[in-house]
Amino acid sequence: MEHLKRILLAEDSAKDVELTLSALEEKHLANKVDVVRDGEEALDYLYCRGPFQSRPGGNPAVVLLDIKMPKVDGLEVLRHIKSDERLKTIPVVVLTSSREERDLAESYKLGVNAYVVKPVDFSQFVDAVKEVGAFWAVINEPPPGTSR
Repeated sequence: MEHLKRILLAEDSAKDVELTLSALEEKHLANKVDVVRDGEEALDYLYCRGPFQSRPGGNPAVVLLDIKMPKVDGLEVLRHIKSDERLKTIPVVVLTSSREERDLAESYKLGVNAYVVKPVDFSQFVDAVKEVGAFWAVINEPPPGTSR
């Protein structure tokens, strides 16, 4: 596990970013987490444009995506990812406080890989993020021919 892959965390809540990073840190996955605060930044990151035009190339191992974000919401980001040939193989895990059936149904319709409702309880949240991070960044094998 010397070569840790990057994780893109798209989350506008500073508290949830902090919780997610500490959970990933506990699993030793946090040294490669790139955080964006809204959907527009997430798209800029994925397309290497704007403030991210000089970031190292290649797709993240996984995108942890909040649905309720300013500027561009998570479902719109997911729609972009799954409809783009260069991005559609990136696993996307929705990490959200939304229990709305509409959000869940739309996420799966758009091709989300997993949908995790953020528990209110801190330790449950940390456990959920650790499992998600370990699976997608370490255990999961990406499709052949993808640069990660």
